[in-house]
Amino acid sequence: MVDLRALTTAPAASNVQEPLKESPSQTAGPYVHIGCLPNFVGITGIFAEDLTANEGDMEGENIRIQGHVFDGDGAICKDMMIESWQASASGSYEDGIWRRVPTNLETGVFTIDTIKPGTTQADGMAHAPHLNLWIVARGINLGLHTRLYFDDEGQQNNNDPVLAVIPDDRRDTLIATGKGDSYTLDIRLQGDGETVFFDI
Repeated sequence: MVDLRALTTAPAASNVQEPLKESPSQTAGPYVHIGCLPNFVGITGIFAEDLTANEGDMEGENIRIQGHVFDGDGAICKDMMIESWQASASGSYEDGIWRRVPTNLETGVFTIDTIKPGTTQADGMAHAPHLNLWIVARGINLGLHTRLYFDDEGQQNNNDPVLAVIPDDRRDTLIATGKGDSYTLDIRLQGDGETVFFDI
């Protein structure tokens, strides 16, 4: 009987491959809307409807958040996709709310219809009501993470441990301004007034 473990035949030269180099992350590529929101761009027959929301606990104060995304030259980006994740009105992520919204292809406006989140607890600290945002588009190799706070939560914002580590002159890049049940926040990808993004 031949002991196969003793055979030491080298692999054929045609089977030897150079190790592949790591390629950059491409979360969106040029196909972000086709892959994530095909119905939005008129590609029908793939999904009955685009996946744009979960069935989180929607009990609470209904609000609308709108804004634009600007590039480093101050031009409005019209092909972005933004996902948000937030706590329920009671501050629970267990019943949290997820949304996926595109920017309007004509105006560049994004609109998030949701409820006002409650205060959350993490590591024994209270976090002011906020939405976690993830932003992707062509040319952004890694999705950008940021937060959206509310200007009518002044005292809670002052005590928020995340806002506390952000320089005073940059905090307003994360704070949406409200009027009634509507809030506005513009996101600037780079340059003057660049939004604070988090490396997570």
